[in-house]
Amino acid sequence: MKYFVKTFGCQMNEADSEKISGVLEKKGYKLVLKPEDADLVVINSCSVRESAENRVFGLVNNLNKLKKSPHIILTGCMVGSAREDRRRYSISELKKKLPNVDEFKLIRELVDSTVPKRKNKTSVLIPIMKGCNNFCSYCVVPYGRGKEKSFPLDEILCEIERLVEDGCKEVVLLGQNVNSYYDDKAGKSFANLLKKVHGVKGVEKISFLTSNPWDLSDEIIEVMKLPKIDRYLHLPVQSGDDEILKKMNRSYKIKDYLNLVKKIRKEIPDIKIGTDIIVGFPGETKEQFENTVKLCRKVGFDRAFVNRYSPRKGTAAFKLKDDVLPPEKKRRWKILDNLIN
Repeated sequence: MKYFVKTFGCQMNEADSEKISGVLEKKGYKLVLKPEDADLVVINSCSVRESAENRVFGLVNNLNKLKKSPHIILTGCMVGSAREDRRRYSISELKKKLPNVDEFKLIRELVDSTVPKRKNKTSVLIPIMKGCNNFCSYCVVPYGRGKEKSFPLDEILCEIERLVEDGCKEVVLLGQNVNSYYDDKAGKSFANLLKKVHGVKGVEKISFLTSNPWDLSDEIIEVMKLPKIDRYLHLPVQSGDDEILKKMNRSYKIKDYLNLVKKIRKEIPDIKIGTDIIVGFPGETKEQFENTVKLCRKVGFDRAFVNRYSPRKGTAAFKLKDDVLPPEKKRRWKILDNLIN
């Protein structure tokens, strides 16, 4: 039997797909590089933006045009939010929209303790936690991935040590908000985890995604000075306007963000900073967008993922009027993309 996995979305989804591949290969499946060659296609979905969901609908449609249609399993955040919160689609609604999908599975129903099949053995994605408790008003992740839960520090270290023996040199620690990592039993924070990973012989570089501004502590900044820690920090700001940030349920003001950036650059002069920005959030005026442009010029981001707002059913922002027209969203997106990227 042959299988193909298509992954949409973030690096956390990439890590989940590696786990799925590990389980399938343990069962005797062989990986193929094209879906048309597969007996089984697993689609690991993302529901952060409407465009990501539309790509899933398009892929399923194309798969069913093949001469020999494979067995299709849909998993990931589209199923997670439908099964656990029902704020996006219910399973019955998903089945109506995707009648040719054979199974709808949660990630936890597809994976076990089997060793993941890593795409890259030298640079490895390592989830250190799952879920999110922040409930930013535009975001469906807490509904798709559930409440925040940190994995035991000892288990993370054992996995890294095993990976080093297998040739790993770089680890990328993953979480929806890595700063809030905390091992209750060991009483260890994210800063403690970074120190421990830094001490693992054979690890040459440590990166992490994603950090939120409100809990990037002085302790974490201090640990980031260690030589193996990557000098790139991804620090999503989302908007450069305080009123829009409040609507987004982001618990900081622009002065807080700028002070944090100033502190980080003082402590780590060679740091590079990237960010995420949403343009066209409900009610965002041209003046408020210009505040974001001003912020970007002040900070001097090295890169940015700029996204046009799209309403997500079930989020708090869905109740707000999506009143920035698509051409204006595109104009704002282009300005920031040209400015930063």
